[in-house]
Amino acid sequence: MTAPGLPMAVQAEGLPTRVRIHEVGARDGLQNESAVIPTGIKAEFIHRLAAAGLPLVEATSFVHPKWVPQLADAEQLFPMLDDLDPHRLPVLVPNERGLERALALGARRIAVFGSATESFAKANLNRTVDEALAMFAPVVQRARDEKVHVRGYLSMCFGDPWEGPVPIAQVVRVCRALLDLGCDELSLGDTIGVATPGHVQHLLAALNEAGVPTSRLGVHFHDTYGQALANTFAALQHGVTTVDASAGGLGGCPYAKSATGNLATEDLVWMLHGLGIETGVDLDRLTETSVWLAGVLGRPSPSRTVRARVQPAQSPKE
Repeated sequence: MTAPGLPMAVQAEGLPTRVRIHEVGARDGLQNESAVIPTGIKAEFIHRLAAAGLPLVEATSFVHPKWVPQLADAEQLFPMLDDLDPHRLPVLVPNERGLERALALGARRIAVFGSATESFAKANLNRTVDEALAMFAPVVQRARDEKVHVRGYLSMCFGDPWEGPVPIAQVVRVCRALLDLGCDELSLGDTIGVATPGHVQHLLAALNEAGVPTSRLGVHFHDTYGQALANTFAALQHGVTTVDASAGGLGGCPYAKSATGNLATEDLVWMLHGLGIETGVDLDRLTETSVWLAGVLGRPSPSRTVRARVQPAQSPKE
C-alpha cells in the first residue's frame, strides 16, 4: 500500500488550480467489453463513481442496440440512476431518435460524436464528415431548445489508423463546425493514442487562432504508447481544465481496433493531486471502485495507480 500523505502536493507554475474530470468508464469503457455487463452492475458502478466525487459520469449511449449491444439497456439503466442529478450524467446520442429517447428519460447533458477524418466517419457513422455534421444539426438545435447541455466529441484528432497523420487544419475545421452548430464544449479525442505533447499544444494553439477558446475544450487521450499523462500535462500547460478519463483504464473503440484503453482516472487523479490541483475526487474510493469492477470483469486493472496501491493479497475479487 502507498504510504499515507502521498502523493505530496508540489505545485508547478502556470497550471490550473482545479480540473474537472469527465468520467467515461461506464460508457466508453464498458462499450468495448466483449461480454454484456448486467444492468445492475452498471448502475452500481455509476453510483460508486459518483460517490467517489467524479463530477460527471457518462452513463450510457442511446444508439441502436445493433451497433453497440453492450449499451442496449439504456432505457433500463437510466431510471436506476434517478437518485443522481441528471446534470452529472451525460449520455451519447447519435441522431434525433437517440435524443428523443434520452429526453424522455430526463437526460440533461448529451453528446454527439463526430470524426475529424473521412475514414472513421464512414466506419463509425456510415457517413462523410459533412453528412455527419448535417445529421447533428437538428439534434443540437433541439437540445438547445430544451436547454440541454451539448458536448461534441471529435475522434481521430491526432492520427487515423487508415489515413495516418491528420492535418491540424482539418481538425480545426470540424471543431469550428461543431461549435457553429451550437455545441457548448468539445472533447478532442486521441482515439488510437498516437498524440505527443508538442502535437497537443500545436493543435490547441491552432484552435485558439481559429476563435475556439480553451475554456470550451476538453481532452480525451488513449494510452496506447504510454503518452496519455504527458499529453494531459501539455494540455494543462495550455490552460485546459476538462480532462476525460476512464476508471481502471477501461475502454478502446469498437470501430478502431488499434485503440487501446483510455487514460486511467486513478492515474490522472494521482498526477493532479501531486500537482496540487483540486479535483474533488476521493482517490481511495475511486481505487476501491476500480478494484471491485476488475473483480466483476475477472481480470486485473491496467491502472498503474490501482496496481501500486493494492497489495497482492488484495488482488481483485468479485
